Amino acid sequence: MLKLIRIRRKNGEKGQALAEFALLIPIFLILLFAIVDFGMGFYSWITVTNSAREGARLGAVAATQQDIIDRVYQTSDLPNESSNMTVTVTNAQGQPGDSVVVQVDYDYDLITPLAGLVQFVSGDILGPTLTFSSTAEMRLE
Repeated sequence: MLKLIRIRRKNGEKGQALAEFALLIPIFLILLFAIVDFGMGFYSWITVTNSAREGARLGAVAATQQDIIDRVYQTSDLPNESSNMTVTVTNAQGQPGDSVVVQVDYDYDLITPLAGLVQFVSGDILGPTLTFSSTAEMRLE
């Protein structure tokens, strides 16, 4: 009799694992996509910061404005950098003691399908494109 009760319970639980999987897989995928986007965005932000610093360092030793811009593009290996990156150089080849300022702006596009979800949840405050900006200033030698 005990065996008969166990068999009945087991038959009533068919498909339970599939139902649980169907409920949890969207949450798991959203979490996975968020981790990937955060990692790629963090990498892009660090790269923009380092590129601005490299350009300012080159500008501190009296390089031309075009040399500084070229160095910024050389030190950044970001996706779509030519269309999404803007470099502004102020006071290149100025007087010793003045500061050269390099500002780099980069538009980062989210790479996973989270863009629409982020835009919906934030009420259009955060869109599918995030702008990373970095400014580096160094004194001319």
